[in-house]
Amino acid sequence: MEHRWQVAISAGLLAAVWAGVADIFHLITWIGFLSCSTYFALGKLNFQGVIISWATNLSGVFWAWLVISGSSYFETPMVGYLLTGVVTAAMCLQASYSKLAFIPGAFIGCCITFAMGGEIGKILPALIIGSLLGYSMSELTSVLVALKLKWHKRLQGNGAAISSPNHTSS
Repeated sequence: MEHRWQVAISAGLLAAVWAGVADIFHLITWIGFLSCSTYFALGKLNFQGVIISWATNLSGVFWAWLVISGSSYFETPMVGYLLTGVVTAAMCLQASYSKLAFIPGAFIGCCITFAMGGEIGKILPALIIGSLLGYSMSELTSVLVALKLKWHKRLQGNGAAISSPNHTSS
């Protein structure tokens, strides 16, 4: 990874900011980080990636809510098992639609909802902000890379030698 330092600085800085914001506003930090991870795993480092990560994560929240709600009407756990199978198939089949094609995003949203016992009000804010966190990390990394390149050009224009780990002097 050519720009490891820029990635590390932007990710570390914004992760710390997110942790503080989540604490102040009583948001679930790990949900935001999972949503951020969905954004990066998707590989579309632009606002379209934010939209797709929202769509897939939120679809998973919906599917888990359906299992939780549906199985609560019956006393036997068998209904929950059956609904889990149907929902798992549905999360895979929804990938036919391009905005829902990232199946892991649906599973992440679904797992978050199960882990939170279906508390949608606690899930949604962190899930929405988490994708924006990923986008912000990506954008800040781009700014830091551009600054580094500008700095290197300025040094080269002044005749200064730039040493790199791969450069050996004779």
